[in-house]
Amino acid sequence: MNIQDIDAYVREKEPNICQICAWKDGKEVLSKEWNGYKKNDCTHIMSATKSIVALLFGIAIDRNMITSVDEKVISFFPDYVVKRGEKTIYDVTIRHLLTMRAPYKGKGDPWSKVCASENWTFSSLDFLGGRKGMTDTFDYRTVCLHILSGILWKATGMKTVDFANAYLFSPLGIPEHENFFAKSAEEHKQFTVSKTPKGNIWFADPDGLGTPGYGLCMSAADMVKIGQLCLDKGIWEGKRIVSEEWIDKMIEPRAVESKYFRGMQYGYLWWIIHPEKNIYAAIGNSGNVIYVNPEENIVVAVSSYFKPTVFDRVDFIEEILLPCLR
Repeated sequence: MNIQDIDAYVREKEPNICQICAWKDGKEVLSKEWNGYKKNDCTHIMSATKSIVALLFGIAIDRNMITSVDEKVISFFPDYVVKRGEKTIYDVTIRHLLTMRAPYKGKGDPWSKVCASENWTFSSLDFLGGRKGMTDTFDYRTVCLHILSGILWKATGMKTVDFANAYLFSPLGIPEHENFFAKSAEEHKQFTVSKTPKGNIWFADPDGLGTPGYGLCMSAADMVKIGQLCLDKGIWEGKRIVSEEWIDKMIEPRAVESKYFRGMQYGYLWWIIHPEKNIYAAIGNSGNVIYVNPEENIVVAVSSYFKPTVFDRVDFIEEILLPCLR
């Protein structure tokens, strides 16, 4: 298969793909759109949002706005009232949230309770901790990660989208993003499942804090810039955006004690695909991916509209796309 064959393959085998953009040796080698999307249209990149947030925390730490990932979560919220009898929450650090090893009460994400509350950060904090203590067990969560946006706000005085615009998006030439607010649960649902192109927006809570676990909308052309920044160890066009030390820590592989997640390991909100080759990715539901391959100096970004049966597109990238890019 060659690059010309990819169009037909996507239409037949991967019909919810909207855009693919690939760079090799720092230059664009593939850019293609489907489903009526244009190059600069955005899709909701789902959980790939998490990986962008990891970069924001690296930038905040580099700028001494946050001391380290070992800061206690509760220290950022002196006005939060800890529930009676809760002790574990006092030991949870930023690192636990970034590595998905924070302890929570109950199983799964409490979407309705958090998203129907007036304060999404405090509502998420209500689920942090529990009687089991600090188990250091991998527990993948999405909505409860809203605590990270609360921390960023408390530490920097900037809303999530404003911090991202100033310190990440603008330096990379990514269009300025705006908050998107859902007026109802139905509008929240439609934001997720809609197949139509979106603007440069970030889903936000009533306080204007962007959701860190999902909700960011980007084009593949901009997603690939994020990947290239990581591939180049935090440098973009000769300018340092985030420290090399942070990138290295962010993609340091940690075992995932689960039969799910296709045997991948985890860094700071990034999936480690092949630890031995240092290949890693930002992965969102429906096949939204930023794939970084330092060994071959290749970055691939795939954007897709909502299709719940698609977890990732690592196999598609490695088996179909990479042979065409070599």
